[in-house]
Amino acid sequence: MTTIVLRLYIAGKTATAERAIENLRRIIAELEETDQQVDVEVVDILEQPQLAEDERILATPVVIKKLPVPLRRIVGDLSELDKVLIGLDLKEH
Repeated sequence: MTTIVLRLYIAGKTATAERAIENLRRIIAELEETDQQVDVEVVDILEQPQLAEDERILATPVVIKKLPVPLRRIVGDLSELDKVLIGLDLKEH
């Protein structure tokens, strides 16, 4: 079984960031229903700006799929579940 590694970057505790976190929880639940293991990290770039610089984050919220490769990024509040899963290459179209 492959572990999916996701990192969500937010900029403070804004309404958009909270929506992205809630939508990410829905995505995790969907993936776990298919018996996939998901590791998630939420990074507030206001608290850890170096991580944002290292990843070249220009907009938030953004989720990055680190593993399995290839790396994928989705910017936004992640509200369109199917489009996010397809964009992260976690679901076939």
